[in-house]
Amino acid sequence: MKADSVKPIILLVISLCAFLPMSASQEVTQEGTEATIRALEREWTVGQSRNDNRALDLLFDNAVVYVEYGRLISKGEYLSRIRQYEPALDQIEMGPMTVRVFGTTAIVVGTYVEKQVQSGHKQVKRW
Repeated sequence: MKADSVKPIILLVISLCAFLPMSASQEVTQEGTEATIRALEREWTVGQSRNDNRALDLLFDNAVVYVEYGRLISKGEYLSRIRQYEPALDQIEMGPMTVRVFGTTAIVVGTYVEKQVQSGHKQVKRW
């Protein structure tokens, strides 16, 4: 082999060696972030189903703006609404959840099912 043809191969190997550890650590960090976000989503769902204002207060940032039925509400408004109701759900089942992280922003898409028996009738709501 000529020395000129070896240089590009050496540069490629050095580049790959430098890049691989960074991308692997980014994947681990992103997986950890996604797992944390999934856990927080579950805590939120359970807190809401139990009308646990204290848990929700700890979970939400003071600057949170929540969209509920097409209307923007603040953390205080949300917690005030939760305070008004007694817990009524018998069961919540989390469905599949996808988390996409873009820098410091995450988007979560998923579903959950609420089940309860009221006046002898089983009600199921999917959210």
